[in-house]
Amino acid sequence: MRVILCGYYGQDNAGDEALLVSLLQLLPANVEAIALSANPRVTQARYGIEACPNRDWGKIWQLMRCADGFIWGGGSLMQDVTSVTSPLYYAGLMFLAQRLGLKTIAWGQGIGPLTRPPIRWLTGRVLKGCDAISVRDQASAQLVQQWGLQALLAPDPVWLLQSRPSSLKETNRPIVAVNLRPHRLLTPERLQLITESLVDFQQQTQTYLRLIPFQESQDLAIMTAIADQLPGNYELVYRVDPRDCKGLFQGVTLTIGMRLHSLIMAAAEGNTCFALSYDPKVSRLMAEVGLGGWEMSDLPWTVAEISQAWQAHFHRGQPLTGQQLQEIQHQTRQHQTLLEQIMGVGNPRQMQ
Repeated sequence: MRVILCGYYGQDNAGDEALLVSLLQLLPANVEAIALSANPRVTQARYGIEACPNRDWGKIWQLMRCADGFIWGGGSLMQDVTSVTSPLYYAGLMFLAQRLGLKTIAWGQGIGPLTRPPIRWLTGRVLKGCDAISVRDQASAQLVQQWGLQALLAPDPVWLLQSRPSSLKETNRPIVAVNLRPHRLLTPERLQLITESLVDFQQQTQTYLRLIPFQESQDLAIMTAIADQLPGNYELVYRVDPRDCKGLFQGVTLTIGMRLHSLIMAAAEGNTCFALSYDPKVSRLMAEVGLGGWEMSDLPWTVAEISQAWQAHFHRGQPLTGQQLQEIQHQTRQHQTLLEQIMGVGNPRQMQ
């Protein structure tokens, strides 16, 4: 089967690239994947699959006329908080695929927030035309149920992402990973407060900080600003391939993270995690998996309180147990079963 994969691909966002790689790992062997990408040349070279410019409507039309299936490949594609045009784009592609008779799957989705009634109606409309739906959190499942639809509920597919070991220099100090991203809640005042708290935390714990941006165009400036104020030992490491990015969390004791997939990757690698939630999807992960942390809007306003909370997690926090992680990954495999049911059966594809 020739199947088109649609998501926020080719933007060098490690989280969305991780969703693409996870999907590729779980697709049945009989599926030939074609990804819609903002950078098709890089996507094709990096993952060994065919790729098409995601805004070339002429080529997309030609692809769909020759394809057998279409998949929304993970993430929060249908939400109207960060963009109104984005859900219109993804819904338009799904609707076109359905009109052309392709098998369609909304896969590993985190649906919402949907604050505008027209976008909410549009989301329900295209989901009703899907052959199958899988979602990654309870809130999304409840929303789908309100439209009278059934959805498979399973953890985010990135829990199954295969990592590659990093080749970073070794240190005899405990490693603490940090990931922050731009957001209106991360005001300059809060960023400075977090930076000063990291300085205090590092002085109290004598740790080695590993700063990990997930998207160069967004995260790197923030992580560099933090690095410039750190008096202790640190490294700032950016990896464009999500398998390499996940490998950066190997051997890490504690991860302090904003991005959803920084926390998932870290927890899957056995890190204790402390979340700084800027989005409902991160808050849902905290509740469902039992991660410590704060809503960014509730961040304390003193260095001492923040640093002490991180120190407590560093000394006494517990990562997910092997049994917990095994159960999460077992549940996540349901996304693979759904693909096999709709697209065919067989062993997963071999990634390059």
